[in-house]
Amino acid sequence: MIDLASQDEAGPRKPVFIGDVATRQDIPRRFLENILLELRKHGLVVSHRGKMGGYALARSPDLITFADIIRAIDGPIALTPCTSRTAYRRCDDCKDEALCAIRKTLVRVRIASASILETTTLASAVGQEAGGADRREAGASG
Repeated sequence: MIDLASQDEAGPRKPVFIGDVATRQDIPRRFLENILLELRKHGLVVSHRGKMGGYALARSPDLITFADIIRAIDGPIALTPCTSRTAYRRCDDCKDEALCAIRKTLVRVRIASASILETTTLASAVGQEAGGADRREAGASG
C-alpha cells in the first residue's frame, strides 16, 4: 500500500502494474495478487483491466490509515476477541470480564495500538520513507 501511495504522487490514482510492485517490493506476484484482492474487497484499492490496467488506491493516501489496512488483511486490531471494538466476543473460559486482569491490560494495548494505527496514514508513511531516504543519502555523502 505504501508502494501504491508513493506512485500516487506521480499521478493521482494512476493504475500500477502488479508485476512492477512485486519487483520493487521483492515479493512473489501471486502473494501480492491475493493481498490486493483482499484490499479491493474492502474498498482500499481499485483494479483496472486492460493494457494500461493495474491497481490504484481507492481514495487519497491521506484518507487511508494503517488501521484500515490491518483490519482488511488481518481482522480486528485487538489481541483477543473480548477486547475488540469491531468483533467483540466473550472468551469461552472467562469467569468474570470485569475482574480479568489480562483483559484489562489487553484493552489498554488495543487502545494504544488503535490510536497509533488510526492516526497514521499512507501519506504520512510515504513522507517518512522519503525523509528517511533523504537522511540516508545525506549521511552516505558526508
